[in-house]
Amino acid sequence: MTWLDVAYGGQMRRAAAMVFVGLACVSCGAGEPVASPQPAPATSAPTHKTPESPTSVPATAEPSTTPPPAFAAKVTKVSRDRLPYSWRPGCPVHYQDLRLITLTFWGFDGKPHTDGQLVVRKTVTDDIVTVMEKLYEWRWPIKQMKLVDAYKGDDFDSIDVDNTSAFNCRPATGSSNWSNHAYGQAIDINPRENPYVTASGSTAHQNAKKFTKRPLKGKGVINPGDRVVKAFAQVGWEWGGYWSGTKDFQHFSKGGG
Repeated sequence: MTWLDVAYGGQMRRAAAMVFVGLACVSCGAGEPVASPQPAPATSAPTHKTPESPTSVPATAEPSTTPPPAFAAKVTKVSRDRLPYSWRPGCPVHYQDLRLITLTFWGFDGKPHTDGQLVVRKTVTDDIVTVMEKLYEWRWPIKQMKLVDAYKGDDFDSIDVDNTSAFNCRPATGSSNWSNHAYGQAIDINPRENPYVTASGSTAHQNAKKFTKRPLKGKGVINPGDRVVKAFAQVGWEWGGYWSGTKDFQHFSKGGG
């Protein structure tokens, strides 16, 4: 036996011993099963409870709170060409003594209007502005306010469309004398709702017949002793509704007539 055989035999014996040990370990494992490790119970991620939000209230549109424009009145000289029909040579007041007032008024449509126009004598502009400002603050309605020249100076046509106007060089109704309108010291307000009524109770305007009696409720109607009458009285103007016999409910004038 050579040294090589001895070495080789030792290696073989060591290898056989290792195989024996490995088989013994396998046999032991088969007798007693080893419990495999149990998976850890699943844990959910910590939940953070969010407090319930309060029930939301549907947003509602806020009503418009924009105030109406403040009353404004601008007094200017009036040129001859602005009065092509209402003034002519021979009138009791010269057009140079008249003034145009452009002012704010409250309309029948429930809205403010800034384009109202009246022509009056320059000496009574303050009276008119004072009263018109009160009417506007009260939101007392006026149908429209144009110069009578928009109707070629025809008083009947102006009244028929319910136009509030002032200066017009014409005689008083049923008279040869000058009306106070010819002096620029009278104004007719809402003439349909406040008609000229004869002593017999009639009126020349068909659309005004239902307004011939007083007292009467209605938009833009003037009644005895109401705040419109009092406002004019405070600046020295009289109301045609107080005349005896004939009544002119639309009419206010400085000093009467």
